Amino acid sequence: MEYTLKKQLGQHFLVNETICKQIVTAIEQQMAEHAIQNVVEVGPGGGAITKYLYQLPDINFTAVEFDVEKVQYLAKQYPELKDKIVQADFLQIPPPFESPFAVVGNFPYNISSQILFKVLDWLPQVPFCVGMFQKEVAERVAAKPGSKAFGIISVLLQAKYNISYLFDVPAEAFNPPPKVVSGVILLQRRSQPLTVASERRLQVLVKTAFGQRRKTLRNATKSLFDAATLADDIFNKRAEQLSLEQFAELTFKML
Repeated sequence: MEYTLKKQLGQHFLVNETICKQIVTAIEQQMAEHAIQNVVEVGPGGGAITKYLYQLPDINFTAVEFDVEKVQYLAKQYPELKDKIVQADFLQIPPPFESPFAVVGNFPYNISSQILFKVLDWLPQVPFCVGMFQKEVAERVAAKPGSKAFGIISVLLQAKYNISYLFDVPAEAFNPPPKVVSGVILLQRRSQPLTVASERRLQVLVKTAFGQRRKTLRNATKSLFDAATLADDIFNKRAEQLSLEQFAELTFKML
């Protein structure tokens, strides 16, 4: 191997070719469905997905890699990619394309949630995202109301994207094997995003409600509503029992 693994960067490199091809197939299907050609891969690492991805027909491909050593390795291993790899912190870059683009990759586990919130910032330009996460994180993102996994990240992302859990990825598919199972999820931008009073209100409500998730909504969010509003039966529920639409509706009743 011509590069080193850096645990501090959350690096676990995918080595199972079947899984690599499954991920690329999912990306290709979404590119066709959304009629887009621009794709940015986050954290290509040793190029497990990259080597299939950049060869897709009619693709405009960019990879963003923080680790200088991996950038040099990829440029040497795949000379065609030399001008398509950006050495940068993905969380700090401006949108890599002016027209719509997809965000994909085996995301570094230590910043995977932050990557999703970056995608949210770019909502008008990102119709879909295919990413690999620790299974626990993937399940939280895709969780439905009523489940224990349903929480802040579930609501904030599902307000804008329909989310599907695609498949598990076992630890032995990686080098080095992580201590957890991974999962691949698909985010597809909603044709009609939830109507909320403001994004800020939704964030405050969701974070406050789930900040004390064992309490009823009435006790957890009493600072956000007047007494008359708090008398509504919905406040007898806990945060995880509310639907996305109910959260959205409550943003219009906040103080």
